[in-house]
Amino acid sequence: MTDKKWEELQIKDDFMFGIIMRNPEICRMVLERILEIQIERVEYPEEQKSIRLLKDAKSVRLDVYVKDNRETVYNVEIQTTNPGNLEKRSRYYQGMIDLNLISQGESYTKLNQCYIIFICTFDPFGEGWYRYTFESRCRENKELVLQDEATRIFLNTKGTRDDVSGHVKRFLHFLDSASDPDPGDDLLVKINQELENVRKNQEWRREYMTLLMELKEREERGKAEGRKEGRKEGRKEGRKEGRKEGRKEERKELVRTMRKNGISPEQIAKLTGISLEEIRSAEIDDPDAF
Repeated sequence: MTDKKWEELQIKDDFMFGIIMRNPEICRMVLERILEIQIERVEYPEEQKSIRLLKDAKSVRLDVYVKDNRETVYNVEIQTTNPGNLEKRSRYYQGMIDLNLISQGESYTKLNQCYIIFICTFDPFGEGWYRYTFESRCRENKELVLQDEATRIFLNTKGTRDDVSGHVKRFLHFLDSASDPDPGDDLLVKINQELENVRKNQEWRREYMTLLMELKEREERGKAEGRKEGRKEGRKEGRKEGRKEGRKEERKELVRTMRKNGISPEQIAKLTGISLEEIRSAEIDDPDAF
């Protein structure tokens, strides 16, 4: 769980990134910078996109989900820790987005062009590229690209190669370092100004602080329950196991509460430090809670 004060949050922090990217002008400029294309406008299909296909299916909440004037769909996520499953997560996101589009009545032959973008403050593949772009290609003929219009991009703020333009590097370095923006870079200046505006927003501050307080209170209750259970055991091993079980049950309760409030497993993992495996286990143990 993060212990950052509200005033210390940067754009690379998941909570702040999601808020700042709700500014359509900044969102448009970020996409243009990342993809090096021109976009007339962006549209938010929902204030915070949540996809649930079936009553019993897992929902997917996306940090940033927008469409442009050409109906291209973009999903942008910020990643400051490596959960070790980004490849599979990107595949899952792509599939759920596609199925959601079809469920709205679209023929599969008219699926929107789609970009899944992960901005990572670490090198997800360890090869030094600033940008890793994945499209489906024929194994026998590498020049033959499957024209499914689905692209997955992993950006690396720690890149060392010369594979992107200077203005893309500036954006990634700014995001990673939280340094003062280049005054000649309109996007970075706008982001910095929006960051300061959001920090002054008392409603967002209260929401963030409430979330932190709830997480800390639950953590303390878990520790207290563990100590209580351990004392009942009367032995060192019993106390250890009791604390472990008490914390485990408290974490499960926390996961259930946060999932009911629409927070994705990945976001829970970032905020609490609970592993994705344990979060999935809590969902399996009590599927009706979700």
